[in-house]
Amino acid sequence: MTYHQSIRGHTYRFANLVDVLAKATPARSGDELAGCAAESDAERAAAAWVLADLPLTTFLEEMVVPYEDDEVTRLIIDGHDRAAFAPISHLTVGGLRDWLLAQVAGPDGARNLHAVSAGLTPEMVAAVSKLMRNQDLIAVARHIEVISRFRTTIGLPGRLSTRLQPNHPTDDPRGIAAGLLDGLLLGCGDAVVGINPATDSPEATAALLHLIEDVRLRFEIPMQSCVLSHVTTTIELIERGVPVDLVFQSVAGTEGANRGFGVDLALLREGNEAGRSLGRGTVGDNVMYLETGQGSALSAGAHLGTDGRPVDQQTLETRAYAVARDLQPLLVNTVVGFIGPEYLYDGKQIIRAGLEDHFCGKLLGLPMGVDVCYTNHAEADQNDMDTLLSLLGMAGVAFVITVPGADDIMLGYQSLSFHDVLYVREALNLRAAPEFEEWMQRVGMADSAGRVLPLDPAASPLRGLAAS
Repeated sequence: MTYHQSIRGHTYRFANLVDVLAKATPARSGDELAGCAAESDAERAAAAWVLADLPLTTFLEEMVVPYEDDEVTRLIIDGHDRAAFAPISHLTVGGLRDWLLAQVAGPDGARNLHAVSAGLTPEMVAAVSKLMRNQDLIAVARHIEVISRFRTTIGLPGRLSTRLQPNHPTDDPRGIAAGLLDGLLLGCGDAVVGINPATDSPEATAALLHLIEDVRLRFEIPMQSCVLSHVTTTIELIERGVPVDLVFQSVAGTEGANRGFGVDLALLREGNEAGRSLGRGTVGDNVMYLETGQGSALSAGAHLGTDGRPVDQQTLETRAYAVARDLQPLLVNTVVGFIGPEYLYDGKQIIRAGLEDHFCGKLLGLPMGVDVCYTNHAEADQNDMDTLLSLLGMAGVAFVITVPGADDIMLGYQSLSFHDVLYVREALNLRAAPEFEEWMQRVGMADSAGRVLPLDPAASPLRGLAAS
């Protein structure tokens, strides 16, 4: 279906829904690279005008990626909850924006937002986010409550968890242990201790899992571990009896992009079932850890939709959340600035994308985190990351990723430091996951308000780890 909108005597025409979504998206380098971005602010405004007037039912009738060609589309359409959709089925995209903001002001906002989540498709959510200012994305997201559990509880109001990421270029156990000690002493690791291995070798992955398991058991820390190997490697290790807590996989918003990651929905479900079969959780059984990122489908050449037109990267990112939602994960995070400036050029684009991804994931019912990060060749710096971290803290982000000194020496990009999380917890009165906070208090690492106490590592309750 062709759409058009006139502004000041000039008529802008949009070939189909894919074209409208792309042209209405706030400017970003990835869409320019794909050739689907608006050519001017006026064209972007015209597309947003068209988008605002589209009925939500349009997204159930006109597919962004063809149903017959893509299993992610089939997952979205076949799994759509019509009953949950019914209360908002009469709305346009602009009407949905108004309805969402009205929930923020109402006494039953959180309950109403939760009730309609299963009735929203990723394309509806991506569409409404394109009409929202940054403050709108923050205001709505902070009222959405999504809770997941394994050994700690993620997503409770007033809590901000962290992934402790002690990567090392050669998987040296001493280097990883040093980063692990540094993070634990600064109150990080309550979402997961997650290591990106230097190789996908099952033996190397198993050695790292045993290392973290030894630390967890020796110091009785309520935490979960994950070595971010391919899901097939993790399934093999589960079958071998290796102590696997979480099953990791990167996912994307099209069947083709997921194929590029070496996965499909059946394999992901197999990984989820394998992880749950171990019964290693103490407060819950959410075992999947999933990562996404704007631009992943484009970088895989799997970003084309209806009529062969390129789909904008933010809509495809939001479609990845349908894959994640199907797996009931413990953790999902967008590595928002990791792919590079070809997809998100500067600090402004990274900040906007981080807020979009968090809002969209949370509205679709995910325990959403963000890797607040950038590559060294992007037009961004740590001040931009301070801004995004602060805004995400206001928006109620479930967790963020932290690395020693904010500099990941294995992956070669900039993220957040352990100290950055201490800042935002103090500034916004946020605390760690309750089980992890109770452990810190019990061993003398935190005060009664959950604030991390200054400690001499040589005299700390983790001194055995420091000695090793």
